Amino acid sequence: MLDKILFRHIDNTGLVLWRVVFGLLITIEAFGAIATGWVKRTLVEPEFTFNFIGFDFLQPLPGNGMYFYFALMGVFGLCVMLGYKYRYSMAAYALMWTAVYLMQKTSYNNHYYLMMLLCWIMVFLPANRWFSLDARRNPALKSPSMPQWVKITVILQVGIVYTYASIAKLYPDWLDATVAQYFMSGKKHYWLIGDLLQQSWVHWCIAYVGILFDLLIVPLLLWKRTRVVAFWISVFFHLFNSIVFQIGIFPYMSMAFAFFFFSSETLQKWFLRKRKIVYTDGQIIVPKYKPVLISVLSVYFIIQLSLPLRHWFFKDDVLWTEEAHRLSWRMMLRSKRGLLTVWIEDKSTGERERYGFSNLLSAKQNRNVRTKPDLLWQLAQRIKKIEAEKGRDVAVFMDVQVKINDGEFHRLIDLETDLAAQKWHHFKHHDWILPSPDDYHKK
Repeated sequence: MLDKILFRHIDNTGLVLWRVVFGLLITIEAFGAIATGWVKRTLVEPEFTFNFIGFDFLQPLPGNGMYFYFALMGVFGLCVMLGYKYRYSMAAYALMWTAVYLMQKTSYNNHYYLMMLLCWIMVFLPANRWFSLDARRNPALKSPSMPQWVKITVILQVGIVYTYASIAKLYPDWLDATVAQYFMSGKKHYWLIGDLLQQSWVHWCIAYVGILFDLLIVPLLLWKRTRVVAFWISVFFHLFNSIVFQIGIFPYMSMAFAFFFFSSETLQKWFLRKRKIVYTDGQIIVPKYKPVLISVLSVYFIIQLSLPLRHWFFKDDVLWTEEAHRLSWRMMLRSKRGLLTVWIEDKSTGERERYGFSNLLSAKQNRNVRTKPDLLWQLAQRIKKIEAEKGRDVAVFMDVQVKINDGEFHRLIDLETDLAAQKWHHFKHHDWILPSPDDYHKK
């Protein structure tokens, strides 16, 4: 039964089209990061980056190195789109994007995380067996079919993303449209739709359509009777997000997932009329590496199902502590503002002085560091290191006030804790993060 589910061969039109669009999108992501100034703001201008803790060795290349880095990524993305040296190109892009993802958290979002996962998944998919330069150069590679586990893998990954995104929205500030109202208040200047976005009914639609869309879109695309309607709903939803929130390639990537839901006949009619081959043999071909494949997929999806749940094993509310927030599909759930004052104390003299940390950071880093405990901890470590190079052994104390959504400012960090002397724990609550006040996200 398992062999029939995983290793029955089906037509690969959807995968081939996905490779072309995905390759185009990651190419745009790479070159667009240069053109829009993202590389400059995030990786070139800052003196250092807030890397994922444990990956301190990953820092941007000096000078203009990151421009060349992203340009090379763009070339690899183009090769993926064309299906040229596909696996090498996809693996190279995946490795380079993973390094970028881990070397900075200032511009963190879940879309970058999803892109990293998809890049690595694509490395192992036979996406170059049709409509590719590889297949043209090597006819023996050409095949109209793929094992069904390929389709299942992508759909399951997409389903996990959407389902957890829906569940994460089930909290008071989302359910009463406070979050939607707050986000839309910053869109008043938008041409034509600015005033519309300030309407209360629009805020309620955003709140509940967001929950229902994320929860139901994959099941609706899987069911033939609702597939077309679901697709056009998806197009409207993602174009709205693209226009209003300007979140890069993610909306277009999400629309392209439809390739894995529509029949090959439909896809060929729309996009590949010259192919005129639909594989229907349904041959079951069990590979020699079956045990390895099943083990890898099982471990991978257990991790994907577990990571978004880990915040329940941490003390206090993840919205307050930020512990286990990342890698959990908690997308656009809250807005945070922070006030930060840093003090250092010379351990040899006991003298305490206010520390001007702002000159160490870019404008974007300055905004982000004020609300996120792991960034505050990393800043403390850096300040201690800088002062040590001057011959001073200092303690670092921080007065941090945080405001979530439209609530009041509350103190986040224990004033008497020397953050520079603390160790970071990936799977344990940090007691120097103060308990969340009652109803802290309300006025």
